[in-house]
Amino acid sequence: MSWLQIRIHTTPDHVPAFEDSLLECGAMVVTFEDVYDDPVYEPDLNTTPLWKHTKVTGLFEADSDIEHIRPVIEHCAEKLGQTDIDLKIEILEDKDWIREWMDNYHPIKFGNRLWVCPTWREVPDEDAITLMLDPGLAFGTGTHPTTALCLEWLDSVDCKDKTIIDYGCGSGILGVAGLLLGAKQMIGIDIDPQAVEATRANAERNNIESSKYEVKLPPYDSDLQADLVVANILAGPLAELSSTISATVKTGGKLALSGVLANQAEDVVEAYKPWFDIESVVEKEEWIRIVATKK
Repeated sequence: MSWLQIRIHTTPDHVPAFEDSLLECGAMVVTFEDVYDDPVYEPDLNTTPLWKHTKVTGLFEADSDIEHIRPVIEHCAEKLGQTDIDLKIEILEDKDWIREWMDNYHPIKFGNRLWVCPTWREVPDEDAITLMLDPGLAFGTGTHPTTALCLEWLDSVDCKDKTIIDYGCGSGILGVAGLLLGAKQMIGIDIDPQAVEATRANAERNNIESSKYEVKLPPYDSDLQADLVVANILAGPLAELSSTISATVKTGGKLALSGVLANQAEDVVEAYKPWFDIESVVEKEEWIRIVATKK
């Protein structure tokens, strides 16, 4: 079936009123987007920030009465004192949304040996190291520059017989990649139970023996250490957790940090200098990977 989509441009303080109006008119779902595609990277804890210019979209069944809906939205705008809502009404034609979503994901190569491939795609190189991974609830499918930076680093280092900690493991993509590249043991750490579940599922999907990996929620053993530690989270938590993350790296071990914007790199580097010699700072699409060796 087709769908009716109604979009309104507004400001954050007006969003709740327009959301209520769309739901009262029978919207099946209401979503919020930034008009100018400006992402919010690090919101404060327990907050849901909105953009200065927010697009509110209501999705209705195709036979909904637009002559009833339009006056309700316009009356809401009038009460709010907003003269220009840039109201757009569109018909979305029916299509196989699942197939379209699946078609957007292709095998991706990282470095010289490593591929990440959705399970519904053919493996492009049977002689390569291939991590089978489907998009899911937890962050990390390889498509984001920060994940790509970490995968490229893992492909470039000697993982054979090493222990690896994936700090903020999300989907487990980095830790599982390390195991496929030869690591003998992986420990995933995350605060989100969904991440624990996703990491275990992806390890099983890639035929990793259960004895080779653990996934932990804090608190964990204070003496936990590894040869390689990768932490792909965000600049704020990386700086705040610098002493905690540093303690997980063995003397002489390697640390890779990502989730850092270019203008945040200096602060993160300074946070880790007491424990590490910084080896490299690499940029990809305004995101940074920092690699260091434990003193």
